[in-house]
Parts: sequence; C-alpha cells; structure tokens
Amino acid sequence: MLSYILKRLLLMVPTLFGIVLIAFIIVQFVPGGPVERMIAELQGHGGGATVRFSGGGSDVGIGGGAGSPAGAAVGQGSQYRGAQGLDPDFIAELEAMYGFDKPAYERFFTMVWDFMRFDLGESYYRDVNVLQLVAEKMPVSISLGLWSTLLIYWISIPLGIKKAVRDGTGFDFWTSAAVFAGYAIPSFMFAILLIVVFAGGTYLDWFPLRGLHSDNADQMGFVAYWLDYFWHMALPVAAMVISGFASLTLLTKNSFMDEIGKQYVLTARSKGLGEREVLYRHVFRNAMLIVIAGFPAAFISIFFTGSLLIEVIFSLDGLGLLGYESIINRDYPVVLGTLYIFSLIGLVSMLIRDVVYMWVDPRISFEGQGG
Repeated sequence: MLSYILKRLLLMVPTLFGIVLIAFIIVQFVPGGPVERMIAELQGHGGGATVRFSGGGSDVGIGGGAGSPAGAAVGQGSQYRGAQGLDPDFIAELEAMYGFDKPAYERFFTMVWDFMRFDLGESYYRDVNVLQLVAEKMPVSISLGLWSTLLIYWISIPLGIKKAVRDGTGFDFWTSAAVFAGYAIPSFMFAILLIVVFAGGTYLDWFPLRGLHSDNADQMGFVAYWLDYFWHMALPVAAMVISGFASLTLLTKNSFMDEIGKQYVLTARSKGLGEREVLYRHVFRNAMLIVIAGFPAAFISIFFTGSLLIEVIFSLDGLGLLGYESIINRDYPVVLGTLYIFSLIGLVSMLIRDVVYMWVDPRISFEGQGG
C-alpha cells in the first residue's frame, strides 16, 4: 500500500508538469493578451492619455497627433494589434509590467519554480494573490458541489437499487426514460429552464436569480439566514442534480444486478433467507463498494466541471465564475494558477479513490499496476 501511494505521488510531478506546459503553450497563442487589452483600453481614452507605472516611477504618454515627432515614428512593426502610434518605450514598459519582456522558456520555468512553492503570483486586474483569491472563492464552489453530490447519492442509490430489483418492469422502463433524459441534457440547459419557469423568467417568480444571500442577509437571525441561503441554492443545486444523477443511478443498478446473479446470492436464497435480507445483508455491501469508493472522485468531478456554467448563469461568486472571468480578461496568473490547483486536487482525489477502494475491499490491489 505505502509503495503504491509513493509511486502515485511521484507520478504526479511529471503529470502536473505536462498539464502546466500544455496550458502555457496554449496561452502563448491566444490572441488578445493582457498587453493588447491594456493598449485597447488606453487607446480608448483618446490622445494624450498618460499612464503611471508604479515600478518605473515615470509617466508614459500615449501617442500624439499624426503630425507630432513621436507620433510619426512610434509603434512601427509592433507585434501588438492597435499599437500603432504608441511609443515603443511605453510598449516595453507594458511588457515588463506583465512579465512579457522575458523569453517564453524563462517565464515558464520561473512559473514552474513558483508553483512548486505554491507561489501562484498575483492577478493582473484584481491586485490580489491568486492563492488568496482561490481561497476566497472556493467555499462557494465547495458548497455547491457538496450539496449536489449528497443529493445525487441520496436519489441515485435508492433509485438504482429499486431499478435492479424491478428490472424489466414498467417502473424500470419509465425511470430509465427519466434517467436518459437527465443524462442527455446538460446542466446549463436545465438551469435556463428553471430560471424561465421559477425565477421570474416567464412564469413563476419563486426563487432568486443571483448570489447566495439576499442583500440584507447580515441583518437576519440564524434560522432566517440559513433559510435564505438554501432558498438561493435551490435552483443551482437542482440543475446540477437533475443532470448528474443519471450515471450514478445506472452504476448502482448494474452493480446490484451483477451481484444478484452471483452464486452466493443463490446459496443464501436456497437457505431460506428472505429477499429483503438477501438484498440488504449480502448484496448491498458488495454492490456498494464501487459506488461508495467513488464518492471523492464524483465530488471532485461535480466540483470542477459541473459548477462552471452554473456559477456563471446564477452569478455565484465561486471558482467557476472566477475562471470564466479570468479567461475573458486574459488574467493568465489566475488561469494558470487555478488550473494548477485543480489538477493537483484532481490527482490527489484519484489517489484517495484508489485507497478507499482498497480500504473498503482488501481483495482489491493496485500494486501490480503501473499507476
């Protein structure tokens, strides 16, 4: 067990390196980087605008008239769109401010060294440390992912067991239709439907559309505060649960049906045990191994992939909304830093999943596998 865990921990290093390298390369080819965005914003102020760089302590003028000496020669041959008419020294200071004055390979290895020390840098636009920013946003995403995962398990396990016991009946047929509908329709489509029907879109106005709390939540009592919280969480969690319970329901059903057909179940029935006793005393423990052991991975999957669009649609200030805004604003430290944290958590969760498998069922062993 310890040798396997150590091997997996060592394999995380090249895996993380590869993920960060691919993301860094992609970032280099994405148009509209932070320098171009700053140029566009400054150009929008009109001629003669001035920017003060805190590091250099100097003022740099933006452009000049077409007839001015500076305006006639600056910005020629610049690699940035919209840089025509800007002083090359100003462009150079912009590059230095964002760290683009160094070669790409040097920036990459500096970033890797910083990531190894969990120094994720500072956001370009929020003027705050990325790790601090992630810590501020994570409770919202964890809250959304945790409630969704718990409800998905609470619905899927009983439903999957019932479908296995009543396989081939009308109940199994109609619930399968609902399961496949939930599997086929993405969560953001359900979110939009819920908003239209229940959040004042077209029909009813029962639930709020934005945030986790009302504006006056701080003035509420303890009970009212938490009721307000669950009132705001109802639609986002419902959207994720509706589209997330399908795969776990099918997994539970198939696991139970596989166990029901095994010899030890036939032996238990031949000894005169009741069907309910056979199901919950013998079948349940073995069938639920794969379902229970997969809880950490299921939570991480919902936490990462499921909440992105849901947070954007419902304006929940979590990691999903942070990632979306960072990509739109080309806030590369936040994009790469959050990717690094997400990848690390994902790899650790997969290791935890395997360890839980071995802990729940000692017959399972990964020692002979290559990781």
